[in-house]
Amino acid sequence: MELSNTITYVSTRGGQSGVSASQAILQGLAKDGGLFMPDRIPKLDCLPEQFAQMSYQETAYEVMKLFLTDYTEEELKDCIEKAYDGKFDTEEIAPLAKADGAYYLELFHGSTIAFKDMALSILPHLMTAAARKNKVDQEIVILTATSGDTGKAAMAGFADVPGTRIIVFYPKGGVSRIQELQMRTQKGENTSVVAIHGNFDDAQTGVKKLFGDEGFKEELAAKGFRFSSANSINIGRLVPQIVYYVYAYGKLLKQKAITAGEEINVAVPTGNFGNILAAYFAKQMGLPIKKLICASNDNKVLFDFFATGTYDRNREFILTSSPSMDILISSNLERLVYLSAGCDAGKNRKLMESLGENGSYQVTEDMKKQMADFWGGFADQEENAAEIKRVFADTGYLMDTHTGVASAVYKKYTASTGDQAVAVIASTASPYKFSRSVMEAITGEKSQKEEFALIDEMSAASGIPVPKAVEEIRHAQIRHSRECSVEAMKAEVRDILEVS
Repeated sequence: MELSNTITYVSTRGGQSGVSASQAILQGLAKDGGLFMPDRIPKLDCLPEQFAQMSYQETAYEVMKLFLTDYTEEELKDCIEKAYDGKFDTEEIAPLAKADGAYYLELFHGSTIAFKDMALSILPHLMTAAARKNKVDQEIVILTATSGDTGKAAMAGFADVPGTRIIVFYPKGGVSRIQELQMRTQKGENTSVVAIHGNFDDAQTGVKKLFGDEGFKEELAAKGFRFSSANSINIGRLVPQIVYYVYAYGKLLKQKAITAGEEINVAVPTGNFGNILAAYFAKQMGLPIKKLICASNDNKVLFDFFATGTYDRNREFILTSSPSMDILISSNLERLVYLSAGCDAGKNRKLMESLGENGSYQVTEDMKKQMADFWGGFADQEENAAEIKRVFADTGYLMDTHTGVASAVYKKYTASTGDQAVAVIASTASPYKFSRSVMEAITGEKSQKEEFALIDEMSAASGIPVPKAVEEIRHAQIRHSRECSVEAMKAEVRDILEVS
């Protein structure tokens, strides 16, 4: 008899149901192209004040056990222990820094200095445990599109993990120099990186097509391979991201910045929608969150969606100084659309078909009302640079170009609403990852200096030591130099896996 606390997973498009957590993590994307969703969002079974006394690892267990119900306590705690260890350069894992009247939740203290480390440190362990649990003997091929950070964090997580291979596609010319060097110097006999001639949406669409190519999957299965994903479309990426919002609330309580039950606002720089969706899940679980401030850059497809109820990707794709947000198809938004439709997979499927065929869809007024927890805003490149410069000049706090967008949009939110609730701003990357753009924001002028000269200048100006993740690529050997067109992605995967 099934236990009442068991959670299974369903496709947002209706083609699969009753899937266990470990099976959903192994599969990545549902067979019908939908995303896996829990059959219900569980409630936290600890009080907020209890989280105030917990370590990051303890918080992770209390949150993740509610979603990953087919993992044993021993399996889950083992995954958490291996993930959140000495690879993080602070004991707190995700410290809160108070500056300029808000709390910046620093999610960049992992091995690749971006928030993706928070989930991609644990995903390989969840996946290998899932493979054992489900008696999978094929080699798992992680297929991932990246707008800059996921690729490196996924490769670092999966490098030389037995029974896995990882292939990352990124847009050539669409990531920062440091992001590119991080990927192209990645060690690991099982890692491959391919620059595609296109933008992130092209890479993401190409990967989704490979997942949906049943003939290709059968061909690879015969050779001993199976696909999975490390993108935030994988529920094993999304669930660990919920943890740091719960942890941040506990830290605010511990610091007496709030009282138990007091609502906070959360501002998130948003591209593929996974990070802010995790905060929404935390709210649905009972965490006292008031507003979810969805911050976009010049590619403001999400701002327009929350304002009008129409999602329309038919627009110019703008390359900005916040490349991880340069996205016009926000994959994780499908999960929110599904929830807002009352978990009606048929209704969601029709909207996603419209997105695929016409590049747009329109939600109903009732669905729009279901999304009232979100407030959309955007900051263009000039506003972003001005915010980075202002906060650094006023407080000495240095932020990257994605956090700058969130910070600028949060200021617009308070000016528009007068809401002075305590705010947590997700700080998603180290400023060193975008050194050129950050230094040009601070100085107000373009620089002709090479990347590492700017990095040394940043360290001198801020007093923040150059992170190990940056130092180690200063003289690292380039190991990956593959490039291909979007149309050649399947052929590239064949070549990498040596499948004729």
